[in-house]
Amino acid sequence: MRAVLQRVTRASVTVDGEVVGAIDKPGVLALVGVTHDDGPAQVETIARKIADLRILHDEKSVADVGAPVLVVSQFTLYGDVRKGRRPTWNQAAPGPVAEPLVDAVVAALRERGLTVETGRFGADMQVELTGDGPVTILVEA
Repeated sequence: MRAVLQRVTRASVTVDGEVVGAIDKPGVLALVGVTHDDGPAQVETIARKIADLRILHDEKSVADVGAPVLVVSQFTLYGDVRKGRRPTWNQAAPGPVAEPLVDAVVAALRERGLTVETGRFGADMQVELTGDGPVTILVEA
């Protein structure tokens, strides 16, 4: 499992002209990708990193200050571009495998008492954000 974490001042996800998830104050946008052998251990690691990494101002974490998180599934995090000009998606887990694991990350964050918004799995999403810093961290579990 991979996540790209971006510190943001605001972020939103729109599907078919409708905002389906948004955070309107400083927090973290988490783009989450799943591979074939991911499971509960990877879910816990990614959720812990999203909540506890000290990437907000004054070396605070999302959990420290109760900052919101916007989780967006993104299979393209497992695109392989080592050969040719067209990415392959062989390492990305198929939807029936990936969707429950992304949902589990969201649930694990909510169990920690965090405010979590989401995109819509498998949809053509437009993600809008105002980056802060910029701070962008790649997490692998």
